[in-house]
Parts: sequence; structure tokens; C-alpha cells
Amino acid sequence: MKNKFLKFIKKVKLKSVIPRLLLTTIGIFALAINYNLFLLHNDLVIGGASGISIIVNEYFHIAPSLFLLLFNIVSIFFSFWLLGVKTTSMTIVGSLLYPLFIEITAPWCAKIAPQIVLDNFLLVVLISAVIYGVACGIIYRTGFSTGGTDTLIQIICKYLHLKTGTVSFITNFIIIVSGGVIFGLSKAVYATIIIVINSQLVDRIMLGISDSKMFYINTQKIDKIKEVISDFDNGFSILNIEGGYTNKTNPMIMCVVPTNQYFLFKNLIQDVDPNAFIIISDCYEVYGGQRKEKFPFI
Repeated sequence: MKNKFLKFIKKVKLKSVIPRLLLTTIGIFALAINYNLFLLHNDLVIGGASGISIIVNEYFHIAPSLFLLLFNIVSIFFSFWLLGVKTTSMTIVGSLLYPLFIEITAPWCAKIAPQIVLDNFLLVVLISAVIYGVACGIIYRTGFSTGGTDTLIQIICKYLHLKTGTVSFITNFIIIVSGGVIFGLSKAVYATIIIVINSQLVDRIMLGISDSKMFYINTQKIDKIKEVISDFDNGFSILNIEGGYTNKTNPMIMCVVPTNQYFLFKNLIQDVDPNAFIIISDCYEVYGGQRKEKFPFI
């Protein structure tokens, strides 16, 4: 096991690890402050090991940092055993730093939390959701994680051959509902709002904001469609595709269009060929090629 771990570490370049560890540390520190300042203080059970720790603290008066540390140590042990070195190595930092930062920031947050008085509790929820989402996005983008229930979910899915999304949903649903039963239905609703906002922010930070659209166009009027594309001064490619039922080979145009030209481009294509089969998807990154910044008609 030790030799495998050392081999894995050697494959990772130190120059890339240090900035990633720094960003991960900042993200985990923000999570810890958010936990003590908003989640724990307001009994917002958002799922995961953090949510369980709030429930355990309420019933058994066990310090959240201690519970999370023990929970994560057990998760790390089973992860090494059942998931392997590579997967586990990306969770160790977060699993240990998260409870440590919660313990360090707890006294400071305990003094500040009562002073944060807002007329609208929903505003508290939104602030917490933004901090939570941005912090998680930063951590996930570096390739690390905070461990917790995510590790156990990976183990369950691997050995019971279940879908990760399904197991994760059921696990967090049970935790949130438990929090709702203990602290009230309204708290469960607010916790759900935090999770929804968090998922959106994580996606934006992980993928960025789509500034382009990818078009796949299957048309019988390919020459006329080419003329439309040439007016936009965008490059395109012709793909030969085979129909799944007809087994006939037809050309399909693939091109990338800036988002600010999306509606105009789509409408022009549909005007030229109302029967064109079009697939449109977000395109987060485009490298190489040439295109003008502004549409020539504008």
C-alpha cells in the first residue's frame, strides 16, 4: 500500500499541487466559517456528514468537530481498503482540515453569530448558500473533496452496483427530512434551498459560464446553410453520419456560435430549412480557430 501511494505522489507535479492545496485550504476554511456561523447556529441540516453532525450535536451534545473527525477517519480507512490509494488521497486533506477549521473558528463564530440579526431569514439562507456553493466549487475544481458521506456513497455504489446520483439523493433526503422532523419543516425547506443554489454555483465554478453554443445541423439544404454560416464568419465542419434506422449516410454540419448570436443564428437556420434537425448544446471552452468578436450585421 505504501509503495503504491509513493508511486502516485511521484506522478503529481509539485508545481500544480501547491496552488491546488492552497485553494483547497481557502475553500475548506470558508466552509468551516459557513458551518459555524450559519448552519450550526440556525439548525440548517443540509445533508452529508455536516448535517448529521448538527443532529448528533442536538441529541448527544458531541462537538461537531469531534464527530466529523471520527466520521472522516473511519471513511478514510474504508476508502483506502475498498476504493484504493488514488481515490482516497484526494479526500485526506479535506477530511482532516474541515473538522480542524470548524474547531478553530467555533469560538470566534459563536461570538459573532448572535450579532448577525437580519429581518429576513431567507437572506441568511442565501448568504450561506453562496458561501457554501463558491467554497465547494473551489474545492472540487482543484480535484480534492471534503470526504464525509461522499466516500461512503462511492463505496456503496461500487459494491452494490447502484447509481451515484440515486444513492446520494436518498442519503441526503433522509438526512434533511430527519433535520426537518427535529428542527421543523421550515428549516428543511431552507436547507433544500441552500442545496439547490449550491449545485448551480458549483456547476458555474467548475465549468464556467457558457459563452458559446455548439450547433449540430442535419439538413437537406446544406449549401444554403453554409451561406448562412459564412455570413457569421464562423468556421464549421462537415461530419458524415449514418442513420440508425435508415442506414443512409448524410452530411451534418458542426459549428460553434457565440452565445450573443445564438437566437439570430438559430432563427436564420430555421428560416432557410424549417425541417432541419438541430442539436444545440452549451460550449464552455473553445480553443484555436478564428472568429470575429461581433456579428457583422450589428
